[in-house]
Amino acid sequence: MRFVTFFLVALMTGLTSVAQAGNPVWAENKTERAWDITVYRSESCGCCKAWIEHLEEHNFNVDDQVVDNMADHKQRLGVPQQAASCHTAVVNGKVIEGHVPAQDIKRLLNRDSPIRLLTVPGMPSGGPGMDMPDARKDSFAVYSVDEQNRVDVFNAYQDY
Repeated sequence: MRFVTFFLVALMTGLTSVAQAGNPVWAENKTERAWDITVYRSESCGCCKAWIEHLEEHNFNVDDQVVDNMADHKQRLGVPQQAASCHTAVVNGKVIEGHVPAQDIKRLLNRDSPIRLLTVPGMPSGGPGMDMPDARKDSFAVYSVDEQNRVDVFNAYQDY
């Protein structure tokens, strides 16, 4: 319930604006450091493949796991239903749900943190993996969930 309440408050406080912007910020902050990440996705999802390409461009070594039942993996990894998107990943014991920018994943991995999950609920147009040419660029937030299931905004993207 805490996640639903927080998510609704965030939506009402301005994270719902829509922008048409130039080049996305997804290519910024690339580093040489490599991370191993396992991505669980359904075979038919094109945006999942595009998000994997985004990760690879940021030096993630992706173990691409095509699965039949995503719900089982989300439940096993503790992804709240309200936080769900189309794909789920695991890197260094942290769960990544949905179209989280690689920069945010690296920021989490480069610090000691009680955060267990980063999520971009749904599939916001314009985010990494959803940034097809001429795509609308929706504002969105990356939420963090810690070991006590407290939810916070980890990062927000507007007018990118």
